[in-house]
Amino acid sequence: MMQLQSFIGGRWVGREAAQTLRSAVNGQPVARTHAEAIDFGEALAYARGTGLPGLLALNFQQRAARLKALAKYLNERKEQLYAISAHTGATRADSWIDIEGGTGTLFAYASMGSAELPSGNLVHEGPVVPLSKKGGFAGTHILVPRQGVAVHINAFNFPIWGLLEKFAPTFLAGMPCIGKPATATSYLTEAMVRLVEESGILPPGSLQLVIGGTGDLLDRLRGSDVVTFTGSADTAAKLRVHPNLIRQSVPFNAEADSLNCAILAPDVQPGDEEFDLFVKEVAREMTVKAGQKCTAIRRAIVPRRHVDAVAAALKARLAKTVVGDPAFEGVKMGALASHAQQADVAERVALLRQGAEVVCGGEGFVPQGAGTAEGAFFPPTLLLAAHPMTNDAVHDIEAFGPVSTLMPYDDFDEALALAARGKGSLVGSLITKTPAIAAQAIPVAAAHHGRLLVLDREAAPESTGHGSPLPMLKHGGPGRAGGGEELGGIRAVKHYLQRTAVQGSPTMLAAVTGEYVRGAARIETEVHPFRRHFEELQIGESLLTHRRTVSEADIVNFGGVSGDYFYMHFDEIAAKDTQFGQRIAHGYFVLSAAAGLFVSPAPGPVLANYGLDTLRFVKPVAIGDTIQARLTAKRKIDRMKVDDKGVGQGVVAWDVEVTNQNGELVASYDILTLVAKRAAAA
Repeated sequence: MMQLQSFIGGRWVGREAAQTLRSAVNGQPVARTHAEAIDFGEALAYARGTGLPGLLALNFQQRAARLKALAKYLNERKEQLYAISAHTGATRADSWIDIEGGTGTLFAYASMGSAELPSGNLVHEGPVVPLSKKGGFAGTHILVPRQGVAVHINAFNFPIWGLLEKFAPTFLAGMPCIGKPATATSYLTEAMVRLVEESGILPPGSLQLVIGGTGDLLDRLRGSDVVTFTGSADTAAKLRVHPNLIRQSVPFNAEADSLNCAILAPDVQPGDEEFDLFVKEVAREMTVKAGQKCTAIRRAIVPRRHVDAVAAALKARLAKTVVGDPAFEGVKMGALASHAQQADVAERVALLRQGAEVVCGGEGFVPQGAGTAEGAFFPPTLLLAAHPMTNDAVHDIEAFGPVSTLMPYDDFDEALALAARGKGSLVGSLITKTPAIAAQAIPVAAAHHGRLLVLDREAAPESTGHGSPLPMLKHGGPGRAGGGEELGGIRAVKHYLQRTAVQGSPTMLAAVTGEYVRGAARIETEVHPFRRHFEELQIGESLLTHRRTVSEADIVNFGGVSGDYFYMHFDEIAAKDTQFGQRIAHGYFVLSAAAGLFVSPAPGPVLANYGLDTLRFVKPVAIGDTIQARLTAKRKIDRMKVDDKGVGQGVVAWDVEVTNQNGELVASYDILTLVAKRAAAA
């Protein structure tokens, strides 16, 4: 039996046994929590004094690289975690969601950080806004590390993913983290954190672990800190009003269990592919992780005329679900995470049954495998609330297990009203084959849901499903779901950064942001900026090109090359009737001509142009107009990559301004180039 320890102040704490944690499969003791009290003053001092400086000694790009290395390290040792995860009642497929879903989130944030964040510790959010007539005063927004500590309090159902999906953006943001998993499955989280510590990949103090209660931790937090919580709505409500969190204005983010729904649209009939998709989705959400998912479908909303067909199809599908010890061949659903959870689900089902009938669940239920009689198993249970509009309980009581309730509706407005009765949900699904129904329903349902899945036969082969939060999309929901927001791509990192408005001259803003700002002082040398290696190039280094007069032949030739014979370029009579009053050059000709003006054609450090950002054609260019380009090094990002010859590379964004003979801006954009570093000396 494992003796669990907390990881505090860079050491493992706890030798005296306290609470015994039992296997969800057979009731045998698995681990013991520790009795020693944690000194949270020490934990916070270590996070602030050791963790924070270590994290900020790295930049966004370097922290992204550490996340990637950690994901690889954990994946190489995942079988150790799978073996322990089996005690939680999870099948191999359930554990995959938790374990490899967790490392997959690390990989995702490593990739997003590398692609979207700078190589410093300041994000220039922009855009720069002029605040004066002559351009000498402007403002913008920056994001910087909060220089605080993140406390992550997690639920029992995803011991690994639950911590890693919060840790990844926190770490990227340069914030040390104290993780507190739910006690029932904390032995799996502890095993993962031991691997993290053994890896040596993270700076000391980046991650601490609390086994047991949080004691006076929340009383010690400051305004620069952050608290996140995943779990029940009731607990979230209590934590939200913690006196010190309120007094110190500590940001608090909650992701709470909710009564998520799936709606079978009225256009779907038995026999349709979408009908089968609905049945499959509801059954899957009832049985994956034994229904212990904050995103599981608790309310299945169906047309009244199809309720019997849906009930029969679900009953038949659930009857094929083999429940028992995940090690037993053929088992598709395991146990609830603990015996306390088993008792809680049974109590809540009893309350739901007061206003609903049982379609299936309980009859002759015997889990497969030796010793399972002492496990925390619960049968897949489908209820039917015949009159859900007048039944408050089915919209208020959540049985956090393999339980769902069928709810018939008479018209589609009633279906949407039933969805809203959940008082805020993490996710809802609409199964339909008609785009017009989706267009009608989604704007209405969006007011009450954090995420919405529209499922049809086209999406189904590649759909990740109703209950799968993805790193790229927001996870969280309004009302009962906690009113918070996690994940959502790089947005999650920004939740852990401080946004500040900065005002000053363009030159000062450029110095602060590390990016060239139009109107700021430029650096002009005799060396073409494209001849500079990555490390030599200075932000603000600029080139003003020679001029080029646009001729009719340019327009004719570009039309022949591009195949673009739009009337504005070729029809003199039609062009006179437009707002421009004359023929004008192709916008993309102007773009191409500008490239011809500023390019340095000989081989050099600039390896490739791989994109354009913020392109705008501001003013038309007519035959006889003369254009000129200004190229300025705007931003450098060192992604710490090398080519196949071992030569380093970085990304440079260049600000391009194309003007006419009157000095008026005609085109504006950024170009992105891959620029070589100097080869290391042999």
